[in-house]
Amino acid sequence: MSDAVLFDPRDDGIAIITLNRPETRNALSREIRAGLFQAWDRFERDPALRIAILTGAGEKAFCAGGDLKEMVDTGMKVPPRDMFPLPYDTIELSKPTIAAVNGVAFAGGWMIAQACDLCVASSSAKFAVTEVKVGRSSPWASPLIHMIPQRIMMEILLTGKPITAQRAYEIGLVNRLAEPGELMDTALALAAEILDGAPLSVRAARETVMLSTEMGRSAALAAARHASELCYNSEDAQEGPRAFAEKRRPQWKGWS
Repeated sequence: MSDAVLFDPRDDGIAIITLNRPETRNALSREIRAGLFQAWDRFERDPALRIAILTGAGEKAFCAGGDLKEMVDTGMKVPPRDMFPLPYDTIELSKPTIAAVNGVAFAGGWMIAQACDLCVASSSAKFAVTEVKVGRSSPWASPLIHMIPQRIMMEILLTGKPITAQRAYEIGLVNRLAEPGELMDTALALAAEILDGAPLSVRAARETVMLSTEMGRSAALAAARHASELCYNSEDAQEGPRAFAEKRRPQWKGWS
């Protein structure tokens, strides 16, 4: 991997992925995009890694968005379908992800934070979908309707004005707020809470949430039951109740 995106696989099952171009506010240049594709692929393929945290280098920006200079130089119209590495869109991940937003998350920066399963934000962070300010569009924002109220989404997309981290928390875009110096500790603590759960149960829970956003009630129930069978039939499904009865921590294996 290039140094545009740093990959730190920790011994506790957490991978920290860092956009590492603070001098350009971690904008989604070619090298950042390529590095992020590689990082997500490495995370997914490593069985020792169970959860990833995505953040940005520096104090000012998580990610300022797309590379506008590249758009001008290439005369870009509709972005290529596979241009950006986005979970649930252009890449498939089976493990949970957390965005740790340390500064501005504008346009494409909001996009990649939104694509993560959970979001922790510094109290100094700001979020904006700024495409209307530069004559572009934001079709990637459509899943927001499952995260925030319609009228709030409408205002954010129509005005392009930034919102504070506190406002993002109030509307449900952000799970937890942290002081700037405590952002990574807060993200790691959230990751640790997830790691306490049985791996197959966490996977089934993640799939259940996403199935519920994609389907009607009856179809989602049926699909979620199917997605949960691997979990129910695993050794961990017996270990969990046994450990509870014996008043000890469960020893998860993570396979059937």
